[in-house]
Amino acid sequence: MDAFAQPRDRSATIGPRFDYSALAPAAAAICYPFLLRAFHAVVGTQAATPSPLAIVGATLILAVAFVVPFLALALACRPDADPGARRLAYAGVATPTLYVFLGVVQALIHSPIPDELVWCVLWLAIAIWSQTARNPVAATRPTVGRWRIVHGMTAAVLCLYVAFHLANHLFGLIGLDAHAAVMKIGRVVYRSGVGEPLLVAAMLFQIGTGLFLAWRWSSVPQGFHRTFQVASGAYLSLYILGHMNSVFIYARSFLGIPTDWNFAIGAPTGLIHDAWNIRLLPHYALGVFFVLSHLASGLRVVLIAHGVDRRAANRLWSAGVAISVVISAAIIAGMCGVRIS
Repeated sequence: MDAFAQPRDRSATIGPRFDYSALAPAAAAICYPFLLRAFHAVVGTQAATPSPLAIVGATLILAVAFVVPFLALALACRPDADPGARRLAYAGVATPTLYVFLGVVQALIHSPIPDELVWCVLWLAIAIWSQTARNPVAATRPTVGRWRIVHGMTAAVLCLYVAFHLANHLFGLIGLDAHAAVMKIGRVVYRSGVGEPLLVAAMLFQIGTGLFLAWRWSSVPQGFHRTFQVASGAYLSLYILGHMNSVFIYARSFLGIPTDWNFAIGAPTGLIHDAWNIRLLPHYALGVFFVLSHLASGLRVVLIAHGVDRRAANRLWSAGVAISVVISAAIIAGMCGVRIS
């Protein structure tokens, strides 16, 4: 009679089903450098004028490269993902800025190994870790203590610098001289003997507390708005760390060059027509987008905590995200040579 018994659940015999979608952020991140390489292969150098078909193809390739972090963001929203998979997705959101960070470090240590090879090995290691570190989703809400409040208060103060810095870059749409004139005024404060150390200390504090909060909140599933806030914060933490490394160590100490407009746009070749510099375009664009939309996310939380209707707060957040897109596009346009006559 045992031969006619109902078969047992095969999943109980072979173990839990492998979650292939959990590795999608790592797979997309591994493809990212090759998308940028393909873009450069189509666009070429400034000496070669691309055809209209090549411009369309290059635009599509770059659009796919921009999809990589947002695919990771979508996968971070999965309610059934375990903490390892969710943290891998958050790391995938930071793909553009991590790739720039890697390139700068490679240059600093004079590495003979291609960036793409090191990048692929690192992401394979991160992907393996995310699977070996799997654990059941925690049922309790992560405690962040007062770190969230202190992090927000410091961010509110840093908003003054962020607003000036982004406005300074918008002057790039007028021209190099206008950008340099505004920067000269700002540097009286943030390059002073007191201002610069305070600014660096505040940024380092934001990086530390931001990564701490992202790690704690990533232990359990979150709603869309919280997931976006965590993902944008993780991107910014790594972006700021890499940006300070590029400015203080690579430019000032290693190369001994000024960190002006030419440094930012990778002159003389620029962002578009250089095989290395093209990685700066998504890096900068998403840096501007995420810093503004992250602030909008923080404002949304504050408004809801003070009794503002959630739907109204969500609409304000959506408006903030839309404004972030416009400002990011305007700054990148200026960095790519667009000028307002």
